[in-house]
Amino acid sequence: MNGLRVASLMAATMMTGLVAGVYAIYANAFMPGLAKTDDKTFVAAFTAVDRAIVNPLFLGLGFVGALLFTLLAGLLNLKEKATPWIVAAFVLYLISMIVTVAVNVPLNDALKAAGDPATIDVAAARAAFDEAKWVAFNLVRTILALVSFGLLGWALYLTGKSATQP
Repeated sequence: MNGLRVASLMAATMMTGLVAGVYAIYANAFMPGLAKTDDKTFVAAFTAVDRAIVNPLFLGLGFVGALLFTLLAGLLNLKEKATPWIVAAFVLYLISMIVTVAVNVPLNDALKAAGDPATIDVAAARAAFDEAKWVAFNLVRTILALVSFGLLGWALYLTGKSATQP
């Protein structure tokens, strides 16, 4: 049972870190880079990347997996020193998912629904996308996921520390 408790916590930590890293890459490289491009390049590149990231590996194992592994870790670690940290990580990561589903995904979907960048008014599509709103909420979800990752890391530390104490 102890092995499963630790394994679930490790999986939760790794998947949450993966998602936090993806959000951070968007915040630190992808969106700032796209901000410097013309409208057609922005719309084409953003929609292509958004279509690519909607895949079982990222959505299933990363995005949803982080929440499920954190829930499992919390259930398996009930009454342990790490429990409050796992619960806090779960809540923060859940909020990051809500932000994603409520704000970022609808903006992504609306941009994709605008149509082929070769045949649409890309300036209008980009303006309707509301880049500033997307970037602001991406920063919110990045911070939430990153703090969740840190809390899970702390929970791992506490779990390891308690395992070595008599």
